Amino acid sequence: MPVPDSYDAVIVGGGHNGLVAAAYLARSGQSVLVLERLGTTGGAAVSTRPFAGVDARLSRYSYLVSLLPPKIVRELGLDFAVRKRTVSSYTPAVRDGRATGLLVGGDGTRESFAALTGSEREYEAWQRFYRRTGQAAERVFPTLTEPLPARDALRERIGDADTWRMLFEEPIGVAVEENFDDDLVRGVVLTDALIGTFADAHDPSLLQNRCFLYHVIGGGTGDWDVPVGGMGALTDALAAAARAAGAHIRTGHEAIRVETDGTHAEVTVRTDGGEQTVGARRVLVNASPQALATLLGDEPPEPAEGAQLKVNMLLTRLPRLRDRSVDPREAFAGTFHIAEGYGQLADAYRDAAAGRLPAAPPSEIYCHSLTDPSILGPELAGRGYQTLTLFGLHTPARLFAADNGATRAALLKATLAELDSHLEEPIADCLALDGNGEPCVEAKTPLDLERELRLPGGHIFHRNLAFPYATEATGRWGVETAHPNILLCGAGAVRGGGVSGVPGHNAAMAALGR
Repeated sequence: MPVPDSYDAVIVGGGHNGLVAAAYLARSGQSVLVLERLGTTGGAAVSTRPFAGVDARLSRYSYLVSLLPPKIVRELGLDFAVRKRTVSSYTPAVRDGRATGLLVGGDGTRESFAALTGSEREYEAWQRFYRRTGQAAERVFPTLTEPLPARDALRERIGDADTWRMLFEEPIGVAVEENFDDDLVRGVVLTDALIGTFADAHDPSLLQNRCFLYHVIGGGTGDWDVPVGGMGALTDALAAAARAAGAHIRTGHEAIRVETDGTHAEVTVRTDGGEQTVGARRVLVNASPQALATLLGDEPPEPAEGAQLKVNMLLTRLPRLRDRSVDPREAFAGTFHIAEGYGQLADAYRDAAAGRLPAAPPSEIYCHSLTDPSILGPELAGRGYQTLTLFGLHTPARLFAADNGATRAALLKATLAELDSHLEEPIADCLALDGNGEPCVEAKTPLDLERELRLPGGHIFHRNLAFPYATEATGRWGVETAHPNILLCGAGAVRGGGVSGVPGHNAAMAALGR
């Protein structure tokens, strides 16, 4: 379809944040063009059928929703829904030679704590600790779609000096150790500080605190919900909303250069047919800060380092557990923690920091299809097939540099062996086979994500997370750049990271002068 050669806004990158920005700007009456390098929109928030000949549409990269504000869903009229998981988490353990575990969620949480630890103390400490983080979440989450508050203003909004110190001023490991005695319970708490972040519990940079904060404030509750239909359902709904508002979306169109004088910009676009130039009053870049610098001809900043393993699996059935007290449908409905005791996490960090794969790789799993079977074809669902999504921690990109393929295979083998140690049958016996007779399992390292999605260093947040308050380096919305008409609307913006749409919303608000 012919389109004009000049727009109010050109958005570089058709990931979910770019689509959010496009929908808001187009609904405000602006002419909008979205340029996406790949053949489909969605970026990392997509659903695909990764296994040949198998009708299972999995969330290939991003997989759960917490930080997406309901106001974005409501204001854009998105045909999109999430479901609550019936169980928060299950963490298997061996105590006195007996297989046991900690089940959090539902009516049996208190009893599960007591059975594991032998007293009520850890449960009561758990309640107090998450009551504090819950109160902070109620106050912080609404600010994500407002102009950046000053640090002091955010502290006053939280209104609790001890909670502020715990989250913003001292390493989260201090609070974990002060509040909990049991190593397993400590580990479960700490995992929220490490998803997608390579840091120790006591890292003085507080990288782990920033990660923890974003994991516990989502929705004002900290709940991590299942996207109905998979993550692609969200980006499909966003693309539909943007198009309905009048935005033009062009896939297979790669922006390779942006030139600006501060009031007008020109974007050079490469397609199969060659190169062309598109004019714009503003350019919103839904890509990494490194990609933004490259587009502008500047020296890119040093990338942060991704540190995760993402594994997708399709099973013919859920495996039986060594802990007979819990049903596998409960254990895998929430987050199933593997080798994530407090001491195990510290050991894994030390191993990786020393340049070797963790001896006991920590990871966590959840089963999307238990909460939302719609991602499976009717035949697979009828036969009881299930999906498993595994996210491994403390595996920085540097470990894969010498031989990505061999290291990936070794890490996958070791990670599944850790899972097997808590099962009555090896997970390999439960894997479905694809149309070629191969097991339905795929693994992605940071280097794979860098190659497939252009995530610098394979970092899922584009760069290290920042606390959600203004500093000298931020603008009013946390999306501003050195150029008045160039905005960063990707996960690398302040308050970016995760599937949130927040940077897209905030860049649109900045562009509209709100």
